[in-house]
Amino acid sequence: QVQLVESGGGLVQPGGSLRLSCAASGSIFNINTMAWYRQTPGKQRELVARITSGGFTTYAESVKGRFTISRDHARNTVSLQMNGLKPEDTAVYFCHVAYGLGVVINSWGQGTQVTVSS
Repeated sequence: QVQLVESGGGLVQPGGSLRLSCAASGSIFNINTMAWYRQTPGKQRELVARITSGGFTTYAESVKGRFTISRDHARNTVSLQMNGLKPEDTAVYFCHVAYGLGVVINSWGQGTQVTVSS
């Protein structure tokens, strides 16, 4: 069984910064991609940032230049550095990992709340 444990959410003022972290543990192997998604009430979960095993990154247009995703292969962790936070970044942020050989297995964290408000 795979577990994803997220940390780092909270309340921050507009313009502030937060760093989210996610640690994967358990029977996880051959990680393909690690990513962060976010979701607000009544809306679909959306991709925020993704990083491949080769280090290639993808960002949502709304966070480009403000957020940075990184991963530690040895520790199976992925982090999201969020700078210049805006009220519209308020959401529950979910860690996602795709792993496996041949058949891709998707695993999700429980989510962590990020609130940007003055």
